Amino acid sequence: MSLVMKSFATSAILLLLSATSWPQHALVLQSDFGNKDAAVPSMKGVAVGVSADIDIYDLTHEIPVFNIWEASLRLVQTAPYWPPGTVFVSVVDPGVGTERLSVVLKTDTGHYFVSPDNGSLTAVAEEMGIASVREIDEAVNRLKNSEMSYTFHGRDVYAYTGARLAAGVITFEQVGRELPAKVLSIPYQKASFDKRTVSGNIPVLDIQYGNIWTNIDRAVFQRLGAKPGDDIDVRITQGDKLILQETMPYFRSFGAVATGETLLYLNSLNDVSLAINQGSFADHYGIQSGADWNIFLTRSQSR
Repeated sequence: MSLVMKSFATSAILLLLSATSWPQHALVLQSDFGNKDAAVPSMKGVAVGVSADIDIYDLTHEIPVFNIWEASLRLVQTAPYWPPGTVFVSVVDPGVGTERLSVVLKTDTGHYFVSPDNGSLTAVAEEMGIASVREIDEAVNRLKNSEMSYTFHGRDVYAYTGARLAAGVITFEQVGRELPAKVLSIPYQKASFDKRTVSGNIPVLDIQYGNIWTNIDRAVFQRLGAKPGDDIDVRITQGDKLILQETMPYFRSFGAVATGETLLYLNSLNDVSLAINQGSFADHYGIQSGADWNIFLTRSQSR
């Protein structure tokens, strides 16, 4: 074989290998850093330093500071709409520099989540399943010359490891040692039906509009036997404290009630939600979200 032919064959093999052996995947970033300083651009710079070919996206950087619970919910709201192989980096890390583990969780759906194991992966683990969990080996998967930095693991460990995984520089197995297939979970009220009452949690708010979103899905809600136009007795508690007790109608959309009136509806995720037509339910009634915010629904017997 001539040198020209050998060169052509070698180039063809290298091209084939580059196209099939090292797939690139999207990198999606979430944090409580906000966008007022250089924290988020620094993370992106580290990722681009690993590979300029990575597609980098922001989920949000406006998670309320230290709110691990909301970080967990925003991940599971978003991840199912991204293709398998997508790498999510979530950094809400009040325990940075402590003994909490740094992990990558691979879900049954084939998505990857790079995060401290501090409860941030609660909802993802439950809703998308755990295929495997690996501890990040910082001797290998840490930004060069960052060993003396103890307070910015989002840049030095998580963005770096996530980028290497998304770029195909490392395989999932090269992240580090395999751990038991579980992560730290935040306890909360799961959606359930008992006799005449549906119970659930208020995991997040529809922040822009002040609507209340719950974890009660259509199937559980339907066990009440309510039809559009029926009244629902609603009780909301924070821990043992009663916050709200009201009766409101169940309708499919906001326009079914007058401006300023309340309603119960099913949101875009097919979960029970509460709203004031063209107003903020959360502000009006002083409702927040979190693992200790619970809701109870009963079909009204007043009619």
